[in-house]
Amino acid sequence: MGFVYSQLVVQLPYPTGSYAGKTVVVTGSNTGLGKEAARHYARLGASRLILAVRSIDKGNAAKADIESTTSCGKNVIEVWQPDLGSYASVKDFAANISSDLERVDIFNANAGLARKKYHTAEDNEETITVNVVSTFLLAALVLPKLKETMKRFNVRPTLAITSSGGHTFAKFPQKDAPEGQIFSTINDPNASSKVFAEQYPLSKMLEIFAVRSVGENDPGVTVNCIDPGFCESELARDQDGIFFPLMKFFLARTTEKGSRTLIHAGSRGSQTHGKYLSNCKIAEPSDIVTGPEGKKLQERLWIELTQKLENIQPGVTANFRA
Repeated sequence: MGFVYSQLVVQLPYPTGSYAGKTVVVTGSNTGLGKEAARHYARLGASRLILAVRSIDKGNAAKADIESTTSCGKNVIEVWQPDLGSYASVKDFAANISSDLERVDIFNANAGLARKKYHTAEDNEETITVNVVSTFLLAALVLPKLKETMKRFNVRPTLAITSSGGHTFAKFPQKDAPEGQIFSTINDPNASSKVFAEQYPLSKMLEIFAVRSVGENDPGVTVNCIDPGFCESELARDQDGIFFPLMKFFLARTTEKGSRTLIHAGSRGSQTHGKYLSNCKIAEPSDIVTGPEGKKLQERLWIELTQKLENIQPGVTANFRA
């Protein structure tokens, strides 16, 4: 009932204020929540807005649509191309941010996917690569630019990661794997086949654990994560059957309403650092995260994730610290 109330009754604040002078990056912004969040930033006067998308053609179409529905100038929006299924692409994208942007005030790490069948990308099942490993590789690589922005312009930038309230549906049996083998168990097609429907919710839970770990240090930049609610989007376009479409018809928020949570999280201060936000408020994630074993599990996952990141880019995890 709490889910139904949240979806149908809770009113999310419509974004207001000014983003003049701000540089904003939104990944996964050619469609869905990312595109609508970008539209809000453009409407509210962002000085430079980067649509970070896998398809340049789709990104250009989104840019044209946003420009036609807002009063932003023709030189505000740019389309850049990271592919979170490729670590090399993530590193190239982050290098361009470092070299080509004077500042970054808000970074909405919104890109993600939900697969119905097992696929691999880099060294993981694809959902885990895109939603978890590449997302936090990107976060680590862009944090120096956000820290530079903080020092140079006397502001506190925000890196907001789009998670999901769907993480509560993950039972996470892989948490009982031997020490150092949680990710390898998650990625094992044989071990995960019986619970693969939970792979997307689990990836969102892993994001929350990681944000909580980042929150234990304060790098001077706010890092938080967001539950946008159950929304109209293309995220689950691989899903079939009648149940999911019926749920969307009766319960889904519009994409625009869901995008308000991205703007809210991107505009919060230090009080949300390391926090999980739902309905535009600080909230508590599932019992697996916050329960008696949650802290120990968080530490195990963070050790494994940071080792993965160090293997991809040695020294990168130091960026999570001040």
